[in-house]
Amino acid sequence: MADYPSRMLGGKTPLECALTPFLDQIAGQGTLGLVDTVPAGYTPGSDVANLSVLGYNPEETYTGRGPLEAASMGIQLEPDDIAYRCNLVTIGSLDTDEAFMDDFTAGHITSVEAREIIQHINRSIGSSQVQFFPGVGYRHLMVWKSAAGSPQTTPPHDIPGKAILPYLPSGDFSVEVQEIMRKAADVLKDHPVNLRRLENGKKQANSIWLWGQGKKPQIVPLTQKYNLTGGMISAVDLLNGLGVNAGLKPLRVEGATGYIDTNYEGKAKMALDALKFMDFVFLHLEAPDEMGHEGNADGKIKAIEFFDEKIVGPIINNISKLGEEYRILVLSDHPTPLDLKTHVGDPSPFAVLSSSNDENKASGRPFTESAARESGLLVSPGYLLMDKFITDWSSLLGK
Repeated sequence: MADYPSRMLGGKTPLECALTPFLDQIAGQGTLGLVDTVPAGYTPGSDVANLSVLGYNPEETYTGRGPLEAASMGIQLEPDDIAYRCNLVTIGSLDTDEAFMDDFTAGHITSVEAREIIQHINRSIGSSQVQFFPGVGYRHLMVWKSAAGSPQTTPPHDIPGKAILPYLPSGDFSVEVQEIMRKAADVLKDHPVNLRRLENGKKQANSIWLWGQGKKPQIVPLTQKYNLTGGMISAVDLLNGLGVNAGLKPLRVEGATGYIDTNYEGKAKMALDALKFMDFVFLHLEAPDEMGHEGNADGKIKAIEFFDEKIVGPIINNISKLGEEYRILVLSDHPTPLDLKTHVGDPSPFAVLSSSNDENKASGRPFTESAARESGLLVSPGYLLMDKFITDWSSLLGK
């Protein structure tokens, strides 16, 4: 959700352009600041950033994105197994020296189409050692059992429109991983799903992209650390996997897509229902990030406004009816600037509203990047924010 001032928006950010009365209410009546979720030297991905948001030090707990998603999918990893994120992608000028990353989502391929493709890849080139598992949309998983090594890899959303050659897996074990990618591309050339998509003018899933690999992490569950119950609401396997590792129950919402057409209202209702019997709910929305990757300014503003109107508003207006004290924390895990179409590691705005007025700073500011900077409050390292949010919020304010 966070961004830089954009040339597309006359030097404003999407948050500054969007109508967000409920986010502004949390920021204005509560506490507003910046949180630094990405440690120096780490790639600013949703995996590292959301580990920080959940209160974990990435320098101690991060092993890769793949194993986190494996946890969401119920895939049990042995100590020497390596799980890779496996995107279905569209490569332009495939099989030439000019091959480039045309679309890291394969035209936002549907989960039904993708499942058919991934299962076909697994039957065709999978083995007792290398296995493919279908996920959601373009996001899937490959597990290499008892892997002998692990290469350097690049997230495909970091290279839209760029030549892929400099970004292919490199270093240790890269020849073996590149060979898997080549075999998958051969399998996909004449796949029925791709032929149907071609006929309908849609982009084909003509390759896979392997990245974000790692071994099973060692994480103390949030629920155990703080003796609480909690749930995770997200359409994305990465976040659900983080939730599983943190001891949070995945709360599945019908119609949650991980895109701008997701079921916003269903997520808000699920959160409020869950808080009737749980202490803590983490609600994640992917749509603003996807719009940032697309460089879609109007779409990002719309996603933020939908978030405010259909998720934040209903929760603010109804949480007090549960009859208990509460705190609401809203934040962006990392910026995804429209003009860059990829993640950056800059601090992001956060705001906390408490049912106890003694815990509110009453900033009087809107929920924007510039207002958060002007507040003078920076939480760094970012993983400290969750501990204060759950245990003693007033201590962060010097009270």
